[in-house]
Amino acid sequence: MTQAPNLDFDWLIHGFGERDSIYPGDLTTVKQIHSPLILDAAGRSGSICGEGDALVSAAPGVTIAVKTADCVPILIADRKKRVVAAVHAGWRGSAENISGLAVTRLQEQFGSLPEDLSVAVGPSIGACCYEVSPEVAHRFGTWVPKWNSLIVPGKIDLPLVNRIQLENAGVRDIWVAGLCTRCEEQRFWSFRREGEKAGRMYSFIGVING
Repeated sequence: MTQAPNLDFDWLIHGFGERDSIYPGDLTTVKQIHSPLILDAAGRSGSICGEGDALVSAAPGVTIAVKTADCVPILIADRKKRVVAAVHAGWRGSAENISGLAVTRLQEQFGSLPEDLSVAVGPSIGACCYEVSPEVAHRFGTWVPKWNSLIVPGKIDLPLVNRIQLENAGVRDIWVAGLCTRCEEQRFWSFRREGEKAGRMYSFIGVING
């Protein structure tokens, strides 16, 4: 299990899964559809909340999770209000600013302030391995000019794209694992490497009861 040091709070459970990880029971998830949709776990434990690619939660005892095998998992915790979010950011969600939208959702629903958020960006496919078509690259290099510099010919740095989205949303406490799921075969599943045989890894976060 990969742990984010900036999420080391005594009221929080969290982790980024690896190939052989054992997970907490009763994870609350979504049916992921590569979208910018964000759902509220609404106190439900161990259920699938619907279709979307991110969850928010304020209920103690509820652990929310997303699953990945190259896409970017992102965990968010509000240090003051004790609310959390889990985000699955593939290229489609990243192109639609799902990380920034998650911050906005916490602001609007729970009154979170970006400066009170601690965010961890977990293991995912790195710029070293994430080759994309010109059409996909175009989605990143036109609507936010700053991202033009992130586009190596034929490749996208998805963790960095999401970090910039978070910074644009006002977040400053951001930890990035910097681990490539495709490169580290013994540690992580990778859809790019293993195709349909790839398993999935859960990234989870929740407020501990009591």
